[in-house]
Amino acid sequence: MYPTLQKMLFGLNDAHVILEPVSGQLMHPEALTAFSQLRRDARDAGFEPRVVSGFRGFERQRIIWNRKASGARPLLDSDGHPLDVQQLSDEEIVFAILRWSALPGGSRHHWGTDFDIIDAAAVPEDYQVQLTPEEVADDGVFGPFHRWLDERMAAGRSYGLFRPYAVDRGGVAPERWHLSYAPRARELQDLLTPELLRTQIEACPATDNLALADTVCANIESIFQRFVAVPDSAYPQSLDRL
Repeated sequence: MYPTLQKMLFGLNDAHVILEPVSGQLMHPEALTAFSQLRRDARDAGFEPRVVSGFRGFERQRIIWNRKASGARPLLDSDGHPLDVQQLSDEEIVFAILRWSALPGGSRHHWGTDFDIIDAAAVPEDYQVQLTPEEVADDGVFGPFHRWLDERMAAGRSYGLFRPYAVDRGGVAPERWHLSYAPRARELQDLLTPELLRTQIEACPATDNLALADTVCANIESIFQRFVAVPDSAYPQSLDRL
């Protein structure tokens, strides 16, 4: 694989993303164009979509991962309840982290094609966004916006944006707030393999390592299928025409 493409695939630099000026987040240029078009339509409907998390590099994802593995950040079960890291095996810790946080090197946020959004018009400026299922439920603070977005996606009018984690497939917990620009994300996903991901994890410097790397590598095939690969059925059916 070409070094430049590898750096993009694993979020090793930010040369492939640009600034979204309203949020200050970094995004893939094509994803930003699609989002800008969607935001224009949403504003006409009384909403104000705002990106709260765009590009995340490998190092940032590694810090999140390691803090959860050590118990420095909360580790949650599938229902969102805190777990005691000290009572879990290494494998149980790995799969608990993956339920809510991506594996460094396996995050779609590395590509800049994926981002998390809120409806800024629905909350005061000082609102502390949590990105929880309660916020985006139909009766949640961002529910009306997401119902509107559901209709746009169903009608094929979301400019190639879709929800890769719209439903629970036994891997990543549903994330209604997570959007992805399908054409480029699909291309990049097709380049990623379990072996490439294992190689990247093993390449972490010993002085700056990934916690539980041995356990991750031992389970990489299962991890890839459950928590990294998004199935064809989740992508827009009109992807070839976008």
